[in-house]
Amino acid sequence: MTLVPDESTLARTRRARRIDRALAVHFPDAHIELDFRTPFELLVATVLSAQTTDVRVNLTTPALFARFPDAAAMAAADPTELEEILRPTGFFRAKTRAVIGIGQALVERFGGEVPGRMKDLVTLPGVGRKTANVVLGNAFGVPGLPVDTHVLRLSGRLGLTESDDPVQVEQDLCALLPRKDWTMASHHLIFHGRRICFARKPACGACPVFALCPSAGMGENDPVKAAAMVKG
Repeated sequence: MTLVPDESTLARTRRARRIDRALAVHFPDAHIELDFRTPFELLVATVLSAQTTDVRVNLTTPALFARFPDAAAMAAADPTELEEILRPTGFFRAKTRAVIGIGQALVERFGGEVPGRMKDLVTLPGVGRKTANVVLGNAFGVPGLPVDTHVLRLSGRLGLTESDDPVQVEQDLCALLPRKDWTMASHHLIFHGRRICFARKPACGACPVFALCPSAGMGENDPVKAAAMVKG
């Protein structure tokens, strides 16, 4: 994770915004891939998504929310029953403690409703800045830039940060992009990371930001072979 040598802050800002615009064109349907209907459902689903896939979470949450539809119900959940529902998501005991704790904290301190401020969200059990930004941006329309594993990896490869600390990466990316674009920029990077810019071997020959990437060429460069690697 190194910055482009001799690139000024202005040049990096312009390149970052060109990258985001290019990804927006390439992924016009970029969106959060967790299913939810309410801020509470998104909050819980995001906590459950740790160390597993959004697909697995989406298979688990219909039964979960049918049984525990709100904070009050989750707060009163029987841990053994909840563990069985959450077992497929992995780390189910820790996740059970977290979501019950979230339900209890929401009931006790926020009237059973998910708060719409970062400083309140991060006081909830198992909720850090990434989860809070997901909820703010996608449930409340408050710009936030969640830094997950894809955003962390791609921001380094693209030379937009030299840090591997998620909080610092969030600050670096937010400094480069307009506030109104923060939420969608995260979606663009996540879509790109899941479909083209893979961790082990990116499909460089199919990359829409190849010309803007200082790491271009580290993966499969043949356009035909790269296209065959693309997911989705």
